[in-house]
Amino acid sequence: MLPTRVLRAAQGGKANITGFSMRAFKEAAGKARYDPWERADAWRFQGHFTRWNRYRGTLPGLGTATVLFAGYCTYEHFFMQDKHHHGEEETHH
Repeated sequence: MLPTRVLRAAQGGKANITGFSMRAFKEAAGKARYDPWERADAWRFQGHFTRWNRYRGTLPGLGTATVLFAGYCTYEHFFMQDKHHHGEEETHH
């Protein structure tokens, strides 16, 4: 049996093996303080400035280039013939 299961069974509920109590931490922290700049900074994380929108255009042609390169590799593998390696004996000068 895992040690964590033993501890849970001994305490009857959800035991925390580290001894850290989130409930006690929240009680000690008290009420959250008012941040006067919260409203002024909110624009940084909304609309055009969300994390996804900021990094969306960093590599604009990567998706198209990847698909085209994969298509070219597939075409080259199946349709282009390499005369040098198909069993034809050539004399080298």
